Amino acid sequence: MADYQTIRTAGVGARTAQIDAGLRAHMNKVYGLMSVAMLITAAVAWAVGTNEAMLTAIYTTPLKWLVMFAPLIMVFAFGALINRLSAPAAQLFFYVYAAAMGLSLAYIFAIFTGASIATTFLTTAIAFAGLSLYGYTTKKDLSGMGTFLIMGLIGLVVASVVNIFVGSDALQFAISVIGVLIFAGLTAFDTQNIKNTYIQHAAGGDQEWLAKSAIMGALSLYLDFINMFMFLLQFLGNRE
Repeated sequence: MADYQTIRTAGVGARTAQIDAGLRAHMNKVYGLMSVAMLITAAVAWAVGTNEAMLTAIYTTPLKWLVMFAPLIMVFAFGALINRLSAPAAQLFFYVYAAAMGLSLAYIFAIFTGASIATTFLTTAIAFAGLSLYGYTTKKDLSGMGTFLIMGLIGLVVASVVNIFVGSDALQFAISVIGVLIFAGLTAFDTQNIKNTYIQHAAGGDQEWLAKSAIMGALSLYLDFINMFMFLLQFLGNRE
């Protein structure tokens, strides 16, 4: 009986160590995919945003509507197609999406100073790292935050659309502050969700599913970072 218990305990310990190693590799892949996407977005935004001719060609023509709404259309299409795509195709789609997002954000270089954009990006990166680390290491179940944050996000989108027509500076400031708080919470929530999803499905050993799960996790954190950066830029950025 003692020998059986020893073998059983050793087996459980080995399995736990295997899951821990797999989880670390999975999270490294998530952050790696996200980092590459961020670099693509930054490169495209900078290349277009610092080229006056390209900015004029885009934002003084109907092309601006395509540039503005393409990322939104693509992210919904990505969610609908992810199960049909292979992992390499999904990863390529993610990178193309990151390039489209960079194109849609290029205008910030015509509105804000380069120094304030860099400073805000660094501030966002530090905050994101801390929040994501908290989501990964905390023993507290953050799942209860999910519904609240999604409801807040829907309200934020509605308020943003309304303010397009109202043009209130006070409302825009409130939207920016609330937006930062919502995406700060989503960063911690999404990180814990990525971790828990891997642990729940690791035993299945479906490498294709795990690869696509890493891509979807990277997309979630990428969107959290981009949105937190944009909301912070609204009240930290110095305008040209």
